[in-house]
Amino acid sequence: MKQLWNWKNYQIAWQVEATDNNSEIAIVLIHGFGACKDHWRFNQKYLSSIAPCYALDLVGFGESSQPNSQLVYEKKTPENFSYCFDNWSQQVYDFCNEIVKKPVLLIGNSIGGVIALNTSKKLSTKCLSIVLIDCAQRTMDDKRLPEQSLLMRFLRPVIKTLVRQRLFSSNIFKNAANPNFIEKILKVAYPSGNNIDKELIELLFQPTQGKGASEAFRGFINLFDDYLAPDLLNQLDNRVHLIWGEKDPWEPVKEARKWYQNFECIKSLDVISNAGHCPHDEMPEKVNPILKKIIQEAI
Repeated sequence: MKQLWNWKNYQIAWQVEATDNNSEIAIVLIHGFGACKDHWRFNQKYLSSIAPCYALDLVGFGESSQPNSQLVYEKKTPENFSYCFDNWSQQVYDFCNEIVKKPVLLIGNSIGGVIALNTSKKLSTKCLSIVLIDCAQRTMDDKRLPEQSLLMRFLRPVIKTLVRQRLFSSNIFKNAANPNFIEKILKVAYPSGNNIDKELIELLFQPTQGKGASEAFRGFINLFDDYLAPDLLNQLDNRVHLIWGEKDPWEPVKEARKWYQNFECIKSLDVISNAGHCPHDEMPEKVNPILKKIIQEAI
């Protein structure tokens, strides 16, 4: 059942599944860009058999508030929100302290993975473990510019100028915010085609109809200098586990394999055959048992 939490005068939608409320730990699910708490539709109830399992909508997504975006060079106002990893991580950190009130295991998909890593730093020993599901690699970040082609490096100032403009970003968003386009994107993200259904299209489409929906999009596409997962992994003592879709079209599994080899904090890597960017929803029958094993070992 959906509940609302007032955070810094923003309304945050969240839900919990709990079979055993006496559990000493809890699980917190963090969705990716453009998704929402219901993207864990095949996982939350299953995981709640081990411990209370929470899912929340990040500011700008799902049924949470969608305030105007605040870019770094713009004049700050109390009503605007800087869509960045520090602010989203602060939201999850405060949620863990004010709503969950137990040591947590964080599970994040895509940008939710970066948020989980950054939140775990703040939580310190209150975070038992982190699971990254196809964590965002953020190839367009300025810190990764040397990896880009000469053409992309040349065009970077033009791209930055364009995406700052509300008219430009809102038009792109408007063209993307329709069921047909969402279905096309899902067919890329879910290469097996599993679980691309009306329910999924609707739960992704509905939030795009909110008055401020395009603002989270504008804020995110202007994140050219923010956290990269490897930088955060370098600073972590917490145990990290990777789950990755073998055919992720956006976050190559070869990078995950590199992380697994290079970072001591990463304890496991499970690659899901034929799955894409969201294996937890595309192939929950394969991902859920892996998650259950990780959680049980962390307890």
